[in-house]
Amino acid sequence: MAAAQSWSIYDRRLAWALAAPAAILLAVLLVAPVLMMAVYTFYTFVTAGVESATLTLDNWKEFLTDSYYHGFLWKTMRVGAITAIVSAVLGYFPAYFIWATTFRHKWLLLLLLIVPFWISFTIRTFSWIHILGEQGLINVTLLKLGVIDQPLTMLYTEGAVIMGLTHFLLPYMILNVYVSLESIDRTLISAAQSMGCTSAQAFREVTLPLSLPGLAAGLLLCFVLAAGSYVTPQLLGSGRDALFGNLIYDTIMGELNWPMGATLSIVLFVVLGFFAAIYTRYMGMSQIVKGLGG
Repeated sequence: MAAAQSWSIYDRRLAWALAAPAAILLAVLLVAPVLMMAVYTFYTFVTAGVESATLTLDNWKEFLTDSYYHGFLWKTMRVGAITAIVSAVLGYFPAYFIWATTFRHKWLLLLLLIVPFWISFTIRTFSWIHILGEQGLINVTLLKLGVIDQPLTMLYTEGAVIMGLTHFLLPYMILNVYVSLESIDRTLISAAQSMGCTSAQAFREVTLPLSLPGLAAGLLLCFVLAAGSYVTPQLLGSGRDALFGNLIYDTIMGELNWPMGATLSIVLFVVLGFFAAIYTRYMGMSQIVKGLGG
């Protein structure tokens, strides 16, 4: 009995020792900066680049009462949701094809899926300027074919921002759905078909429901990354299409108002954390971890 108890204490100590490096890194690189930024939200803004340690609620009052900030937050949530839904619609069937194909070298398809990650995200975003611009590929082609008389306005719009975000986030969606599909026991599908289900019915009744955790993980991941994006709206959108991340950047780097910038950052952190907490409550985070590592 005593030996078993000593081993139990040893196991707990060993577990804590193994987890300590990661816990320390998280505390130093994540928790501490967030806490420092939270404290900074109560500092008093004096002038550009100057703030006082005098504690105040003015920054929070300004955010809560000014509809200017609310409009940016609502637009960010809307663009993030649209991007996530478009990514889900476009990404599910490629993931299903990779999973269902009998192609011997399936790993090659997965390799092609992650090839875009080898190219700088900024460069990939810039490429859309040469596709959607007035002298871009689409407009030049349509003009030469005589389909249009004047270039279409596609660049520097909300649609261009959503398109750029979808281009960036689609592989994340496909990987999450694929990992979820790969965990399905294929004998369940065979059993459903042996009981009279057609292929479409087996997909609707077995495959789709069992793949929903991966789809939900992809939706959350795409939504959070899109809502927190700064580069894509900056390059592909106009001032009207700026998102909350752009507002934070302008407040800190343009106005040099660090207390207000910290307040806006904490707001975005809390809002996105709220959605992540809801997902964790009902689905758990393991599916996202598998999708990112898949």
